[in-house]
Amino acid sequence: MSSSRVVVITGASAGVGRATAIAFARTGASVGLLARGQAGLDGAARDVETYGGRALAIPTDVADAEQVDDAAARIEEAFGPIDVWVNNAMASVFARVQDVSADEFKRVTEVTYLGSVNGTLAALRSMVPRDAGTIVQVGSALAWRGIPLQAAYCGSKHALQGFVDSLRSELLADDRSIRLSQVDLPAMNTPQFGWVRTRLPNHPQPVPPIYAPEVAADAIVWASEHAPRTLNVGYPTLLTKLGNKVSPALLDWYLSRDGISSQQTDQPIDADSWQDNLDKPVDADTDHGPHGIFGDRSRASSPLLWLAKRKPQVVGTLGGLAGLAGLLSVTRKRR
Repeated sequence: MSSSRVVVITGASAGVGRATAIAFARTGASVGLLARGQAGLDGAARDVETYGGRALAIPTDVADAEQVDDAAARIEEAFGPIDVWVNNAMASVFARVQDVSADEFKRVTEVTYLGSVNGTLAALRSMVPRDAGTIVQVGSALAWRGIPLQAAYCGSKHALQGFVDSLRSELLADDRSIRLSQVDLPAMNTPQFGWVRTRLPNHPQPVPPIYAPEVAADAIVWASEHAPRTLNVGYPTLLTKLGNKVSPALLDWYLSRDGISSQQTDQPIDADSWQDNLDKPVDADTDHGPHGIFGDRSRASSPLLWLAKRKPQVVGTLGGLAGLAGLLSVTRKRR
């Protein structure tokens, strides 16, 4: 992997974006960091420089296309042409559909879906003239299967999936060398569950099993280098996709029974004191870092990701074993 790549990450101040910034910094990349919270951006910039990269932190609301374009221009002025753009920023509301306002649906869509569209357009403006670059869309198992209490987020991720498919076809039709990859994530231990807008009685949680954000970061960096069409991180992502293909009605039933309780802990929250980041950052003067409060329940690795990264070797080994088994079988018959 080139150590001189210029990388842009949205939602870079915390969670998966923050872990991804550190992972790219370890390769020596120059990293443009986009997010709203200044303290988190400052912390991310320090991390990037600590781990060997160069950083430029730019306060940006990805829902505003002009802000995204201005940030891209500043990054290119500072570091040069953008090689990798990672669309990671997201927002959500934990509530039943009838309890979510139209403005809340709009805001989640503007950040999670249109924010990725804005980022992609900015990336293409940089990459098309050179016919080079890689765009990584951070997707989700929930892009393929909606669950209760997160209709706004699931709808946005479904929309992003359709957008990615359309763009991929156009790049192929135009014989572009620009690469497009989607990394679909399972439940992650990020700070968002401490600041998501919620109308649940208990503290929100990611649906177990939960993975550390470094697992996602590893997948994103690898995808930026190898550009698989889609990369599934964690077996829950793969099982969700397969289950929805085989029997979506069964998943309807299962989620109706388990999907609400599995997104809450048994710890009540004080709705009057709860602060969320839907419209503005929570504790703008606080650096929340990559991790949430579920570290003791988080998995630090994904065997499925390990296999995906070594697919040629695994296939070659299995093929070799199959050939050896066939040779031994023929030898036994001859004897």
